[in-house]
Amino acid sequence: MLLKAWKKGMKERTRNDFCLLDGGNGEVLLALYVQPKASRTRFLGRHGDELKLAITAPPVDGKANKAVIAFLAKFFSLSKSDVTIQRGHQSRHKQCRLAHVTRQDILDKIQEYL
Repeated sequence: MLLKAWKKGMKERTRNDFCLLDGGNGEVLLALYVQPKASRTRFLGRHGDELKLAITAPPVDGKANKAVIAFLAKFFSLSKSDVTIQRGHQSRHKQCRLAHVTRQDILDKIQEYL
């Protein structure tokens, strides 16, 4: 159900939404474009309909996915178990589910960083 709402929400987002969809129950979906093997781990801004994230880990044996989860957990002050990759385990285009957080908290934190 949340993924159907995600697809519907893709059309309804505003410019400042950074590809976020509030799934209710304290869950938010975040669309990312991941650039592995970067010089440092950081958000780089928008990339089309996604938020671009550069990470230092290589895309080998799930190291990049683990680095994405670790970075998002630390950045949003969540535990690693609160961050999961919903889609895109073997792709640069990922949908990450963040639990125990509100859409507005995520927006504020990202806009403050960028």
